[in-house]
Amino acid sequence: MNSYTDLCDKELILLLVIGDEPAFAEIYKRYWKRLLAIAYRHTMDKALAEEIVQEIFISLWTRREKLSIASLEAYLATAVKFSVYKSFYRQKRRSEVERGNCAKERCTLSEEQMEARFTQEYINKLVEQLPEKCKLVFKFSRNSGLNISEISREMGIAEKTVEAHLTKGLKMLRFNLKRAGFILLLHQWF
Repeated sequence: MNSYTDLCDKELILLLVIGDEPAFAEIYKRYWKRLLAIAYRHTMDKALAEEIVQEIFISLWTRREKLSIASLEAYLATAVKFSVYKSFYRQKRRSEVERGNCAKERCTLSEEQMEARFTQEYINKLVEQLPEKCKLVFKFSRNSGLNISEISREMGIAEKTVEAHLTKGLKMLRFNLKRAGFILLLHQWF
């Protein structure tokens, strides 16, 4: 095989999935500095930024067989941003516990619950970016639990229009979540 530096990201991902260590090393060399810059820009703490990036690469390697990555650069950049957020959340939670100002429910959140809450917040932000009627249909469906005919009556529009808005909203969410590396989560949520 030629040099791994000559391979595109998609080829490296395919090799990574089957456990090719030199492909992983190339991904690391290719993206370490960029990811460190992103993490540092958000944290302004070099040690924390290095720790975050290191954790992302460890996760990339350990989860390699389960990953579905469309764009390696976008996936890694998004992973950094989420890890920074989780780090800030953990720090805030620690501070609240130390000060004794933490509500019992918030102090006892597990990592999974924290990630689920963050993911839900991310999805809610994406929903807010949908066109107005599409957003309203989506909220009636997902938040209020209304079916298509109930939404149709509530909004005074045809059922086919409701279906079209719902389809458009789901398609936009899937696209944005896939771009962010959440495609596996999306299947669980919907």
